[in-house]
Amino acid sequence: MVTETAPGGAVTGPVSIYEGNSIEELRHVVGGRLAPHRLTVLGEQRLPGRFRSFHEGPVALYDLGYGAPVRLRTGDLPDFYNVILPYSGGGLVVTNGTELPSALSVAGPGDQVTMEWDAEALNGALAMSREAVEQALAVRLGDLPQEPLRFDPVLDPADPAVRSWIELADAFRAFTVSALGRRSRLGLQHFERLLVDGLLDAQPHSLGRPADGRGSALLPSALRRAADYCAEHAGEPLSVADIALAARVSLRALREGFRRHLDTTPLAYLRRVRLDRAHHDLLAIADGRALGTVTEVACRWGFTHLGRFSADYRRAYGQPPSQTLGRGA
Repeated sequence: MVTETAPGGAVTGPVSIYEGNSIEELRHVVGGRLAPHRLTVLGEQRLPGRFRSFHEGPVALYDLGYGAPVRLRTGDLPDFYNVILPYSGGGLVVTNGTELPSALSVAGPGDQVTMEWDAEALNGALAMSREAVEQALAVRLGDLPQEPLRFDPVLDPADPAVRSWIELADAFRAFTVSALGRRSRLGLQHFERLLVDGLLDAQPHSLGRPADGRGSALLPSALRRAADYCAEHAGEPLSVADIALAARVSLRALREGFRRHLDTTPLAYLRRVRLDRAHHDLLAIADGRALGTVTEVACRWGFTHLGRFSADYRRAYGQPPSQTLGRGA
């Protein structure tokens, strides 16, 4: 395995999983990362084949060139969605027996794909796990889908939204090998989610376009799930999307449910839960049952801006947190 490095030894480029003239070895490593497939060499090899990894995770990005004219046939694709991003050369793609008008395409779980590439073909393979796609759908729709979502197979760059998504994939490719991308794991995770959500909004699929939070108003049982989740995870960094996923409702339904039943918003409710926890801890310290400072308590419950915490606390309890802490003195 080979990597590009800067003079100081830091990784600056994609990871080379394979580069050489053994088509069979290349087929083996590609099958291990993506999907097993049959491979037929259609002509003489002109260039070394190569397979490189830019990022691996719930959303993975590779580039692949065989260096020879080849035909590939997959069985049923496993639980991931594969977007082919042609960079150079030429070829054709047949999905489930239908020849596509463009190699710029997406296939998903259960699809059977045949591809033919010339010797100069170099393609990106952006692979999204089925789990990552279904988690994004659960936030939008309120529950996990009952069967795999199916995208329309051809991405049309004439569509401005699709073109923007392709540009986003190119930006992801550059970010993964940047100094910041190598350092920021959370930055990469946000990029992964953006790519999944962006494809759901840009590309037509079996649940319509876009999958934008359809669903009925939040039911009390879902509201209880949301409240329980806030109580159990109050000390963790939560988003509205996290709460909606735990409640198994869409973002729109979550907000409507909190407004209708509690006359508040999900984040305001979470903030009050955290304030209650902080108030309880300050009382325990004041009574001598625990040790700590206002700053430690605030940070424990997710309040990183102490001035804002103090103002919110005063509105809730009629006094600043320092006064609660000092009552036992």
